[in-house]
Amino acid sequence: MQIVNAAQLDRGQILQAAQILTDSLPLGWETLQDALNEFAERLIPENTILAAVEDGDVLGIGGILAPSYDGNVFELHPLAVRADKRGQGIGRTIVQALEDEARRQGGLLLQLGADDESEGGETSLANVDLFDDLPGKLAAFDPGSHQSAFYLKLGFKIIGVMPDANGTGKPDIFFGKRL
Repeated sequence: MQIVNAAQLDRGQILQAAQILTDSLPLGWETLQDALNEFAERLIPENTILAAVEDGDVLGIGGILAPSYDGNVFELHPLAVRADKRGQGIGRTIVQALEDEARRQGGLLLQLGADDESEGGETSLANVDLFDDLPGKLAAFDPGSHQSAFYLKLGFKIIGVMPDANGTGKPDIFFGKRL
């Protein structure tokens, strides 16, 4: 497996990467065209989009967006791995490569938002009143089946929560990691 800059992908590989986004995060990219539009918007020099490629097939993609806060903070967006390749270290490898790139560019922090917006919720922060004892709810945080468990394993910490960001009881959870 190689990690390559997504700007080097051919049209077929861009379609594969877009399909991975649509399959992995359908609430974010409902259609293949939505995912292709995301690539068109994100594949600019200010961003770094990487792809894990093996034998010409795209296995996963991830990106860091142009830095903010005077170049100190990078946002991890998006990150997705093909369903049949999850649990094999591909996402971890992509994130590590993105961390290295953010460090190379002088970044101090990598941050991301992870919506808990599925019907019924996935984490212990879903479908509860986050205005009632938020510190206690954060201390007892359970990621459940949410992707936040992956980020916690990689050393990210919860740095904030936006209650009801995606509708009542559907928060956006913010994670950060010092580089």
